[in-house]
Amino acid sequence: MQWQRLEEGRSGATHVLVLDPGEDPVVCLNGFARDRGVGAAQITAVGAFETAVVGWFDRAAKDYRRIRVDEQCEVLSLIGDVAEDEQGPTAHVHTVLGLADGSTRGGHLLEARVWPTLEVVLRSSPTVLRKTFRPGIGLALISPSRPGEAS
Repeated sequence: MQWQRLEEGRSGATHVLVLDPGEDPVVCLNGFARDRGVGAAQITAVGAFETAVVGWFDRAAKDYRRIRVDEQCEVLSLIGDVAEDEQGPTAHVHTVLGLADGSTRGGHLLEARVWPTLEVVLRSSPTVLRKTFRPGIGLALISPSRPGEAS
């Protein structure tokens, strides 16, 4: 992965990350955020994958149903955020993938292999967002310190 800082100011920084063939975007995004102490960010990206696994959250099972995409696909949309959980800064990303026949697959991005590239824009904030595990839901969700206030 290569990256470049585009700007930095009081309100945060903007980086462009360009992933190489074979890289897993989930691993790269988590590593980038943890290595640089990014505690809150917005993520957008375009590119393509040679394979991917997206997830659909099953409320009853409190787990993701894995949806495999075992073919070249275009990343039509990839959006998400970064917030801190027990492992540190962690990316939460959703994607819509376009297949050769024009159909789509989408959901929570669990894993993927980039080919030929994924171009990511990461806009970080100096504020830290924290996630708290909610047993009744089965997920860690962002927990603002107080509605309408920065932490």
